Amino acid sequence: MVSRSIAAVLLIGICNVSPAAAQTAASASVPSPLPLGVSPELYGIAVPPDRVPAPDAAALGARLFRDKRLSADNTVSCDTCHDVDKGFTDHRPDSATSGGVGGAHGTRNAPTVLNALFQASQFWDGRAATLEDQAKLPILNPVEMGQKTPEDVVAKLRTLPEYAQDFQRIYGHPTTYDDLASAIAAFERTQYSGNSPFDRFMAGNASAIDDNAKRGWALFNGKARCSDCHAFNSVSPLFSDQKFHNIGIAAHKQNFTDLARKAIGIVQSADTKQIDELALQTDYSELGRFLVTKKDDDIGAFKTETLRNIGVTGPYMHDGSLTTLWDVIDHYNKGGVPNPYLDGGMQRLGLSENEIDDLVAFLFTLTDDRFGAFGKEEMARQTALKNTRPQRETDVAEGRKGDLGDLAPNPDLKNPALLGAY
Repeated sequence: MVSRSIAAVLLIGICNVSPAAAQTAASASVPSPLPLGVSPELYGIAVPPDRVPAPDAAALGARLFRDKRLSADNTVSCDTCHDVDKGFTDHRPDSATSGGVGGAHGTRNAPTVLNALFQASQFWDGRAATLEDQAKLPILNPVEMGQKTPEDVVAKLRTLPEYAQDFQRIYGHPTTYDDLASAIAAFERTQYSGNSPFDRFMAGNASAIDDNAKRGWALFNGKARCSDCHAFNSVSPLFSDQKFHNIGIAAHKQNFTDLARKAIGIVQSADTKQIDELALQTDYSELGRFLVTKKDDDIGAFKTETLRNIGVTGPYMHDGSLTTLWDVIDHYNKGGVPNPYLDGGMQRLGLSENEIDDLVAFLFTLTDDRFGAFGKEEMARQTALKNTRPQRETDVAEGRKGDLGDLAPNPDLKNPALLGAY
């Protein structure tokens, strides 16, 4: 489904023009061709004509994205935590969470930049509304790129002739922090991703995915209940409802009630910079969306991440605490970790080991072809870890322990390839 926030953007943008003019403007802003599986309708909504990335601005943003000189000590770039060759995520061998200047580590695992242009909000807790807002914060966070002020960043860039010249040429004036964010966002708006085996399957190539993955697709839409939050259709193909849910990940290590009580006095008056630092540097990180909204219903809630390229964007969850897709499914199979704020949709699934394998097979079909080789490496790496399963609680998943509700029915597998197709 198209999120309420994105739909609002569309309505605001067209309220003063005729439907025909709005349609013409939207069509003119959509690149052609888009990758198979990327919806022109969603692109036209998410990227209004005034935000379509100009090639020179996107090229400047790509250079900035990879430039470690944006950090205080010249050691960290955006690419450090969003590796362009590895699904735009961290894949840091020594830590589940992302690192920064001086060897510092935050409390969050960097989400992928791929298809971030379609997200209704940015970061795991949605604390930034736009890609421009998001681009500004890591540069100034003490455990990421460590710059003290926007003025320090701008002063540094103005000493670099190649950047000074390009900003003047593209934006018509000397470098500003807003222009820096605009350039990085322009580059990120070119990072839409589709062209996966699943997309070819949905386009009519029945042999694009194997029988295991087809059974996994049926389970995804049925017994495994994944589509409740990771819904897919041809217009909104992100496999995310773009909402925020407490699925029990943070409950592994926090007493939410006590933590929320301590935090409420701090966050009531928090500004964007303080929230950004609380999200990455303190135990309050585990409060998730609550830091932004201050609503009890959002305690421990984090954004439903897109499943596109999920096979190459591990480790998983906001804190990187789940190493493989088997771990992820084990977590859901037992109904998450009980806590006072657990999402009402969480319940045990009762999936068998073969069904879990089929789900994993399906999820790996969502990998863009440009990461195909890396996807095979990741599949091999995760498969090697398949027998190390810290989240696995078969007795809970199958109802022999605890009380987490009735199971969904088993899917009709007479023609699983058609289940959930549009």
